Amino acid sequence: MLQDKFKNFGVVILAAGKGTRLNCTDIPKVMLEIGGKPIVSYTVDTLKKMGFSKEQIVMVVGFQKEKVENYFGDNVSYAHQEEKKGTAHAAYTGMVELPENIKDVLVLGGDDSAFYTRESLETFIEKHMESGAKLSLLSAEVEDPSMLGRVVRHPNGDIEVIEKEYLTDEQKEIKEISTGTFCFDRDWFEDIFPKMPPLRKLGEWGLPTALAMARDEKVKYQVVKLKDSDEWFGVNTKEQLEEADRRKKGN
Repeated sequence: MLQDKFKNFGVVILAAGKGTRLNCTDIPKVMLEIGGKPIVSYTVDTLKKMGFSKEQIVMVVGFQKEKVENYFGDNVSYAHQEEKKGTAHAAYTGMVELPENIKDVLVLGGDDSAFYTRESLETFIEKHMESGAKLSLLSAEVEDPSMLGRVVRHPNGDIEVIEKEYLTDEQKEIKEISTGTFCFDRDWFEDIFPKMPPLRKLGEWGLPTALAMARDEKVKYQVVKLKDSDEWFGVNTKEQLEEADRRKKGN
């Protein structure tokens, strides 16, 4: 049974964001509708089809959290991120709420995972479990990566995620980007988070830092490329929201 295969796996969905660029004043970004349903509901539907129970799915909520909780009820569990301190802080906030038997955790954004298929997530989780990696990152190759950080693969096998502001001209040609979707060995992440340095400009704790720490610690980590890059779709602008809506209505 599929559920047996993933019985020691948990999921943290990052859903605390306000959606400032989309002028979300009274609704969390993940609750904006595409195809007649909240963005994040598609992610929850996919996870449920994979056999995850409500105890295995923790949604990290913050801004207007009641609207998320009222919609999903007891279909998922919740963790409250009272202060916005970055994606790594949100992931940690959710992770510590998972049951004790959970050994590995899938962390994904509630606003960019609506198009992931069950097959893609299952493949990603399986590759993480089979590899014995402490961290696995899902990447995608996109046509226009200009506004995104890049996955830089060095000849010695090291991999890093470099923010767009710090790319060299040569690195700007790279089309492989981080989706921000990770699998973590739970004990490892809970151990390194308190030691994690904040991001240089923001004073927040970001998930890409975990990859840098894995590399520095010389623990096993990997980057797995998404087969169909169209499955990763970030909603950050009105145009992207309209495009996501069109896509879901076309399904």
